[in-house]
Parts: sequence; structure tokens; C-alpha cells
Amino acid sequence: MEEVSNSLKGEVPTLADVAATAGVSTATVSRCLNTPDRVTKKTLKIVMDAVDQLGYSPNYSARALAAGRTNTIGAIIPTMENAIFARGIQAFQEELQQNGCTLLVASSSYRQDLEEEQIKTLTVRGADALLLIGYQRNPQIYNYLAKRNIPTVLTWASNPDKQHLSVGFNNRLAMRSLAELVIRNGHTVIGCISADTEANDRARDRVSGIRDAMAEAGLDPSDLIVQETQYSIEKGDMAFRSLMSRDVRPTAVMCGNDVLAVGALRAATALNMSSPDDVSITGFDDIELASVAPVPLTTVHVPHRRMGQCAARALISAINGKPPESVELPTTICRRNTLGPAPQKGPSRR
Repeated sequence: MEEVSNSLKGEVPTLADVAATAGVSTATVSRCLNTPDRVTKKTLKIVMDAVDQLGYSPNYSARALAAGRTNTIGAIIPTMENAIFARGIQAFQEELQQNGCTLLVASSSYRQDLEEEQIKTLTVRGADALLLIGYQRNPQIYNYLAKRNIPTVLTWASNPDKQHLSVGFNNRLAMRSLAELVIRNGHTVIGCISADTEANDRARDRVSGIRDAMAEAGLDPSDLIVQETQYSIEKGDMAFRSLMSRDVRPTAVMCGNDVLAVGALRAATALNMSSPDDVSITGFDDIELASVAPVPLTTVHVPHRRMGQCAARALISAINGKPPESVELPTTICRRNTLGPAPQKGPSRR
């Protein structure tokens, strides 16, 4: 064997150490690591055995500097505390991995200031592109990304009036379709449990979709009873109780996502109310929780996995210099057990 390698002396092994251990040139080691199809199987085995023996890792920083890219993609999602974004991000990562890219994920906790900080941190650390959720953020951030030529795809939303690259669905139209079904079931007094509509464009569009359906049906959109809260089962429970404490109770409660809807179902049970006999409850997203809830939820199915795959492909095209196009994906209504006809006696009074 050649002289004692750096790894045996407690130092980080180098390409030269691998070459010395394998008895080949550094160029051969490089070919084995980068283009293994250009070397014989025998040589490849000798070199890879040396790599394993020394614990050698390629210097990706140097490789990225030479290539002008890191093959790292950043994704900033509002929360990791529930499964709303899980399927889409999993599919996003799988597609990136198949194309030799690594995913870095950050959570903004629905805070615009934190998201801005994370965008800057990821770009400074070399992210080639970013996935963001929704449209609502300071225009200066979009300018920041444009000046640095960082491709960005907006997901979980689609708005044909916006110029940004997006892969998502139309929240307003999706919720409108569900609200039309609720109204066709005879519900005229409707409540809504929503996230903060001022800071969340997806939540705002979903509330607007309900009001659109009410207007189309000849109902007064201003009669929609909106209870804003944070996304959690506990908050959904509390918001439902608040709606049911009103003098005129809604006969249908439409929730901004399935997590809130499950909270509403829990509260209904505690209040000795049956869904859908006493009150209809709907969700949005069709995460796994919706189908396994004590009463399976009527909800809007969002194609999370397809969205993640298409978003990854869009960013890969962008960083390879091929202009991607926005994609609007269809949603569908999953009618299960929590939506029924409005009670014949009308909304109950306290």
C-alpha cells in the first residue's frame, strides 16, 4: 500500500488518497465517480472499494462552484404540523431525486416575515430554484428572486390573472363547486370556518368561492357567517362551538380544510349534534384524515401528488434553460357522509 493515507491519520480523505489506495490515477477515480460507464467493471470495483475503505465523499461544494449550480431545490411550506402539504411535497421530492436534485424544506408558520427570511437564506446557500405556496407576499421578494435569476414555482393555487409560474388549482372555483352542492341540498344559512383571509390568499379565495355560489343562487353573500381561526383540530372545534352559539345557527358549516372540519365534527359530537342530520360539515383537500374521520367527510379532492410532480418538472425545466408553463389542475368533490339535506325545521334557535 502507498504511504499512510489522510483518513488513517484522522484527516478527511481526498481524491488523491482514493487514487493511491486503488493504484490508479486521480483522473480514473474521477471517471469512476462521475461517468462510471466509461471505465471497466474491474476498475470500477477497485476504485469503489477504495472509496468505501477510506470513507471518501466527493467535494460537492467544489463541484457546484465549477458547474454554476448546486442541484438543490428549496421548498417553503406554511406548516409541518399537519398533513395538508405532505403528499405534494413527497411527490415533489421523489421527482427531484429522479433528476439528481436534493430538496431542502423550511416552514414559515404562516408568517410572511419568516418566509422572506427563509427565501433569502435558501438563495444565499445556493438553492437553484424554489417552491412557494400561494401568491401572497411582498412584491419586493419577487423582484429579489428575479434579479438573482432564481426560478420559482407557486403551488396550491392557480390564478390566470397572475403572471407568476404556478402549478396548482383554482381555490375559488373549487370551493364554489362545493358550495353549489351544499346549496342544492337546501342550505341557505351557511357558516364558514376559515384561516385568516387577510394574510392567506388561498383561504380568501375559498371564502369568496362560497359567496360566489350564494350570489348565483340568489342568496345574499353578506349573510355568510365566517369564523376565522388557525389551522388545527382544536381551533376547528372552538370555531364550530362559536358558530353554534349564535341565535341563528347555520345548517351547513364549510371548513377551509379537512383539519378544521374534523375539529368541527368533534365539537358537533360533544354538543350532541349529528352530522349530517343536524348540521352538514364539509372540508377541503381530501387528506387521509377526511376518509377515516368518525363520519367520513364530504370534501374537495386536491391532486396533491400530481401537483408535486408537475411542480418539480417545471423547476427542473427552468434550471435547465427550458421555459416551463403554468399548469392548472382540476379538483373534484368527494361526497361522503357529512353532507345531507338541510333540516326541514330550518335553522335552530337558542
